[in-house]
Amino acid sequence: MNNFVNEFSGAINHYWTSFILSLPKLITAIVIIVLGILISNLIAGIIRTKLVKNAKDPLTARFLTKAIKMIFIVFIIMIALYAGGLGDIAGGILAAAGASAVVLGFAFKDIGENFIAGFILAFSRPFNVNDTIMINDVFGKVKALELRYTKIKTFDGKDVYIPNADVLTKPVTNYTEDGFFRLEFIVGIAYEDDIDQAKKEIIQILNHHPDLITDEEHENFVVENELATSTVNLKVLFWVDTKDFRRSALVTRGELINKVKVELIKKGFSLPSDVHELKLYGSQQEIPVVIRHSDK
Repeated sequence: MNNFVNEFSGAINHYWTSFILSLPKLITAIVIIVLGILISNLIAGIIRTKLVKNAKDPLTARFLTKAIKMIFIVFIIMIALYAGGLGDIAGGILAAAGASAVVLGFAFKDIGENFIAGFILAFSRPFNVNDTIMINDVFGKVKALELRYTKIKTFDGKDVYIPNADVLTKPVTNYTEDGFFRLEFIVGIAYEDDIDQAKKEIIQILNHHPDLITDEEHENFVVENELATSTVNLKVLFWVDTKDFRRSALVTRGELINKVKVELIKKGFSLPSDVHELKLYGSQQEIPVVIRHSDK
């Protein structure tokens, strides 16, 4: 029993002495980590300010700032392990990271794909911050490109986070890349109305609207679209500036619909609703109509 107590006490004293001797190194490692994190935050702030301010692509600037900060912190932790006398642990981590890369690659396949896709998108992608895009059924403005996902703010206020791998591999529709987008709407006039005159009246409205775009490549026009049941439908097509897609797509289109409706009615054109036709067959001579009175 005394031998066990002596051996146990000796082991405690040995580990305590080792801890006291290694304490300065451990304190040094902790100080390196703390200072490293503070310095990384400072450097990231400076890089973010410089890149976002001077870069033409703030989305890439923000992404690179986060990536550089993460790499710097990992580097600082490895230095701290060596400074604390834990070089074997640091070497083991690196060796284990290499040995387990394949295993982790299968276990975290989606995370790895999104991370790599994030780097690819940072340098080559079909959109910028505040562009209006559609990916699958998600439609809205790009707000951020993170390490694993792209954040989109929809026009009805939802925040949608799409994995970068999907953004990279799925079709992306950009409504604001070149600033031009064509909108349209249908207006129906009566069969007895003058189609050419109606088209001239609508073209006049399009030509005098200040928010529409007209040049060699972008022409606003009206074309016959359909001979409907009770109307001749005209399709009105026009170009708008989509840097502010929400205003151009909704407000400008609404203004044009209102002006076309008011102007056509003022000029004597009819905008009839659907007409339903009743037919009599065989020996039927009249339409049976029943009028019921309700007593209150």
